[in-house]
Amino acid sequence: MGNRSRHRKEHGAAPADTPDVAPGAAADETPAPGPESQEDLRARLEAREKEAAENYDRYLRAAAELDNYRKRAARDREDSIKYGNEKLIKDILPILDSLDRALEQASELSARNNFEAFHQGLELIHTQILGCLERHGVAKIAARGEEFDPEKHQALMQVETPGMESNRVVDEYESGYTLHGRLLRPSKVSVSKNVSRDTEGQ
Repeated sequence: MGNRSRHRKEHGAAPADTPDVAPGAAADETPAPGPESQEDLRARLEAREKEAAENYDRYLRAAAELDNYRKRAARDREDSIKYGNEKLIKDILPILDSLDRALEQASELSARNNFEAFHQGLELIHTQILGCLERHGVAKIAARGEEFDPEKHQALMQVETPGMESNRVVDEYESGYTLHGRLLRPSKVSVSKNVSRDTEGQ
């Protein structure tokens, strides 16, 4: 009796609520997920294809807009070059009208009054031309009587002028002009040379 009681204490009985576990299997192991279905793969592929098509469409639109911009810019540049002088030409047209009227009047006037009327007409046209050029930023360079400036004047010759100090513009043979302060062409002039003063002290 005593041996049986001791044997029961040593080995003990298995608990009644212990679950049965298959040999070699962990208690906390969960089943692995199955492979992705063909429907899911097809849906993902269609979504990627749709996204790629939208991106390609946006690329085509951007490329077309860039090409149109380049063509428009080139056309605007050509028009700017072709019609850049339109305003200047419009300002010149009234001068041509005045010239036409002056020539017409000169042919109708008598020989006695012809020269005076023609001279007045030329003065009017000259004034109109200068005004037209000034409106477009063209300025006439002052020359006669001014001190010679190699930046604005081109000396064609030196003239001995006892009554004038040296290095002064005596005569102007061709007027010079600037455009918004930039030299278009220099004035072609003759320059004074005072012999008496230049030879002093020699």
